[in-house]
Amino acid sequence: MWTEYLQQIDKGDFKALARCISLIENEAPGYENMLEQLPTLHTPVIGITGAPGAGKSTLTDALIEEIIREEKKVGVLCVDPSSPFNLGALLGDRIRMSNWYNNPNVFIRSLATRGSLGGLHPKIIELTDLLKAAHFDYIIIETVGVGQSEIEIAGLAGTTVVVVVPEAGDEIQNMKSGLMEIANLFVVNKSDRPGADLFAKNLRLMLAPAFHKQETLVPVIKTSAMQKQGIDELFKAIKLNIKQQRVNVKRFWLLAEKAYYLIQQKKMAEIDKEKLKDAIENSGDDFNLYNFIKNYTV
Repeated sequence: MWTEYLQQIDKGDFKALARCISLIENEAPGYENMLEQLPTLHTPVIGITGAPGAGKSTLTDALIEEIIREEKKVGVLCVDPSSPFNLGALLGDRIRMSNWYNNPNVFIRSLATRGSLGGLHPKIIELTDLLKAAHFDYIIIETVGVGQSEIEIAGLAGTTVVVVVPEAGDEIQNMKSGLMEIANLFVVNKSDRPGADLFAKNLRLMLAPAFHKQETLVPVIKTSAMQKQGIDELFKAIKLNIKQQRVNVKRFWLLAEKAYYLIQQKKMAEIDKEKLKDAIENSGDDFNLYNFIKNYTV
């Protein structure tokens, strides 16, 4: 089954791709064998992140239009926040990008975070590798609205675009130790609003001392995604960054974290929490946690 799916995906079958995404999300039996068969491809991955309400989805929609104008194929993963109660999500990004539903060169999938921190889906690495197997020219990953500590996208994407708005003001200072340091490109979206020019100027000044040891400063690009202004300049900057890319050290850390989690999950597979609780409950009044762990057997 899995080999057949991969053959269909290799031929550009979006239905097979969507089906496999669902199977990976739900950890269907054998999905790991399929992942082991995935080819190693180096499709450019563009990460779109920033604070809630910055216009990430509208900007992504405008970028899709630029990519299609160049007759390229693009796969898009949009991550929406999940409910803390049932882990469901509205997946509203589909509505903002509805123009591309029937376009044979565009694949869009909305995902829920399912409680995962970092602004991404818990299986985002696997799903990104799966999309690469479909031979897209670009892959775009849009995170949920994130803060300074939720920067996993920097390890996943070759080019990370951080979207801010003129009203951010002093909030930029709060992001400095997180999002400010992962950006390959800054976008001041909704730049048709008052104060956008001054905000962009101050952002450039703020970036200058932080990156003065770099060969090039991080570009700051003004856009108005709703008005489709500045999108061509942004796409040019993204393509230039892709050409200039070097080894992404942050990716090694992300993969190490993922490998650690998977190894831990595999080693713990036979441990039942309910049985563990019962064993602790029956240990008596002289219970010592560390002795218990040392002597516990499944």
